[in-house]
Amino acid sequence: MIQPVTAAQLMQAAAIHAESWRDSHRGLCSPAFLAQHTPQRQKAYLEAAIAGGAALYMLTDGKPVGIVTVRGSCIENLYVLPAEQNKGYGSRLLEFAIGQCSGAPTLWVLNTNQGARRLYERRGFRVTGQIVRHGDDLYEQEFRLDTN
Repeated sequence: MIQPVTAAQLMQAAAIHAESWRDSHRGLCSPAFLAQHTPQRQKAYLEAAIAGGAALYMLTDGKPVGIVTVRGSCIENLYVLPAEQNKGYGSRLLEFAIGQCSGAPTLWVLNTNQGARRLYERRGFRVTGQIVRHGDDLYEQEFRLDTN
């Protein structure tokens, strides 16, 4: 079931974000930088996203397993707990998020995140050519779903 995150569930969502973010960025960031991404820090990050107009959703299947935010037509923070990946939860969250978008869905992906790229490309998202550099070899690419 995918539902909006309540205030009482925000820390659970932050814990999913923190664990999944650290797992997906391991090897890309220093151990010290990874360690900064605690549930408490990610709770503040998610609160700021909500205050900025994002809607935060959680997928539960007996227990919380994943989250996603949608702000306008931008899908962000799609994270599934590492132990729950490759079970279709990411696809379910993505389909739900697409339905919440106010226009052609867009998202940003690190060039090194091959698992996420495969998921989005299978669904029909394509690189737009927009990038944000985070170093010489690390950058995010914008993807857009053609809804025509």
